[in-house]
Amino acid sequence: MPRVGRRRFLKQTAVGLAAANTVRRSWATTGIPAHEEVRVPGVHAYVQRSLEAGQTADFRVSSDVPFELTVARVASNDEVATVRDRSPSVQPIHPGSYVHVAGGLSGRRFHALSIETWVRRWDSEDRQGLVTACDGDAGFGLFVSQGGWIETLLGRRRVSHVPLQVRRWRHVVVAWNGEIAELFVDGTFQGSWLQSGALDPGNAPVRLGASGMDGVAAEFLDGDIAMPVIYDRAIGPAEAMARFEARALKAPSEGAVACWPLDEERGDRVRDIVGGRDGLIVNRGIWMIGGPSFDAAKIPRYEDYSPEQDAKRGHGLRLASDELYDCRWETTHPTRIPADAAPGVYTGRFTFRRSGKRLRYDVTFLVRRAPDRAKAPILMLCSTNTWQAYSATPFAVNSVEPFWETTGQENSHPRAPAYCCYRNHAKGQPTYAIGMKVPWPVAGPEVVFTLDPEALNYSHLTRAELFAHRWLEENGYSYDVASDHDLHCDPDLLDGYKAVVINGHSEYWSTEAYGAVDSFLDGGGAAIVMSGNTMFWRVSYDDDGTAMECRKHGVDIGGRVGAEIGEIFHSHDGRRGSLMRFCGLPAWKVLGLECIGWWPIDRAHFGSYVAVSPDHFLFREPEDSGLQRGDTFGAAPGGGPPLVGGHESDVRPSLIRAITRQTQGGKAVPDDPPGIIPLAQVVDSKRRGIDYFGRWEPLEHGVFAEMTYWERPQGGTVFHTGCIAGGWALSADPKMQAVMRNALHHFGVQRRA
Repeated sequence: MPRVGRRRFLKQTAVGLAAANTVRRSWATTGIPAHEEVRVPGVHAYVQRSLEAGQTADFRVSSDVPFELTVARVASNDEVATVRDRSPSVQPIHPGSYVHVAGGLSGRRFHALSIETWVRRWDSEDRQGLVTACDGDAGFGLFVSQGGWIETLLGRRRVSHVPLQVRRWRHVVVAWNGEIAELFVDGTFQGSWLQSGALDPGNAPVRLGASGMDGVAAEFLDGDIAMPVIYDRAIGPAEAMARFEARALKAPSEGAVACWPLDEERGDRVRDIVGGRDGLIVNRGIWMIGGPSFDAAKIPRYEDYSPEQDAKRGHGLRLASDELYDCRWETTHPTRIPADAAPGVYTGRFTFRRSGKRLRYDVTFLVRRAPDRAKAPILMLCSTNTWQAYSATPFAVNSVEPFWETTGQENSHPRAPAYCCYRNHAKGQPTYAIGMKVPWPVAGPEVVFTLDPEALNYSHLTRAELFAHRWLEENGYSYDVASDHDLHCDPDLLDGYKAVVINGHSEYWSTEAYGAVDSFLDGGGAAIVMSGNTMFWRVSYDDDGTAMECRKHGVDIGGRVGAEIGEIFHSHDGRRGSLMRFCGLPAWKVLGLECIGWWPIDRAHFGSYVAVSPDHFLFREPEDSGLQRGDTFGAAPGGGPPLVGGHESDVRPSLIRAITRQTQGGKAVPDDPPGIIPLAQVVDSKRRGIDYFGRWEPLEHGVFAEMTYWERPQGGTVFHTGCIAGGWALSADPKMQAVMRNALHHFGVQRRA
């Protein structure tokens, strides 16, 4: 089948779904074949993450109670619209990834049959389909049984007590010659049984990694699958052993009805190299995991490696019963944003009563300037990738509690997805992608992230960034906004601005966005960085903006359990992922600083700057901050919170080199970029920091955050506060405010007349 786009592929294969009206309705309304539904209780909603003033915000809402929706700009509380919905409806979600082969083997009766596949399961609390063409007990298929055994369906179900161990590749073949069925595992005969009569799959599609129940996809695999094959003959012992020894690197030579090598390694279509029965991956799945011939743990972490040049890497597809990246909900409350609406962070605020409680639910989105409006002097780059990375429970229980754990809140339904960059899938698969067309309540403008809210009331996502937004407005500075994904899609977005402000917890960056900032600075632009843990992990995106991919390795530094080094290569480009500094994209090359670590969020671990270069012009011109060497600032009057230094922060490379005791893979720790000037530091010698290779070491020099000024030799200027809480401290400290006004003045940013 020639390569075609998803929309055209759906149109071409829709004819194969004529078996049942329920399938046709599901395909038409959700964009996927008929799929088991999950209905989540409560109020849940999402909208475009970023749109232009003058466009319509397409709120997609699922609710089981009446509500009032108010759309407003958060920093100024300007309301755009209010809607009351007295007749809400619940829109189901359809989690679970698998490969759907439309039409399947319809019209074909089998008098002999073999099913072959490689499988590496993750968990098996329930039965899971491997290679099936069935609806319930009608048809045939190969399964993982409840408890992790091999189950077959050849007219009747049979469980063979041969275990499929967790996270171990096993090669499974069931071969039936019309009278006797035989089972082979890893090329070895495991047993046989009598089986007679023709097998008829009826109108059921072939599903890889799922089964069919009552006409819908169900029993989704939590595991990895490689080289599934269907034959119209019985495989013998010698051939079963040969297929095992081939380690999924060779297609069968003859007698196959269908074979899917799963070697695409990207996209949502898989080809059948025998019968043209191409498949569609529903709910994305995960590519670039390698096959049974590949040991991902043996790939060197710091040395060069190219998946494309590894002839023995093989191919596999990882699937999960909770995978979901696009709810595919219908728009329920379209709301036009006025063309003259001020750029900024907006929210759709739902208020409602549930179980006798008055609750609120926020849907955060950005409104960019209308294209016909002049650019402001400043572009505020919102750290939406990080908001996305922390969105562990998109369908969390509606609650009055504004505090969110890193791993999310209580889930509203046991089968609702609840994974993110800090929480694995329900059955243990490491999270490598996060959906962008699902709710993200963690991005609410009032969400806090602290174990001691009365003492700190600290936040690191949307709320943390709004402090700087409000301060700019209160001081007469105009600004535009953009999301990380906006910058990724349009690298020229920064052209024409005096300065870009990288704000908050700007931890996750794409190659394209990194290059865009570097090019902007090369051309003489300026960057104000009020962020810590900046440019730390690499991300990429699906072409249609459905998912953000991030492959984090190294449990000690926040990597996912189960993520082996050989799996950190992205499906979008085949390039290395994980830490930016080892993807050829170190933060210091663009902004001057690198992350040195993170610490508990409590008062004892937050501190103030100590001025080290008080005669620098940013401290004196045009406004004298009054700071002298050794003076502290970056805190509220009296020295309490808000405090600038804590949680996660950045320093010059030389300070990371000072705690790096051993290099790895021939990689040198870089020198400080020429010309960078430390202006202030936050010091505490009692904590640890991460060295250049992600190892925790004593922080003997004590410097865990720096404010710097850097006139880059290659072009551009960077003023860096080195702390996530830069905007938080800016909201309260007059001395830091004076320094910021000086920086804006120096970069040519004027206040509104």
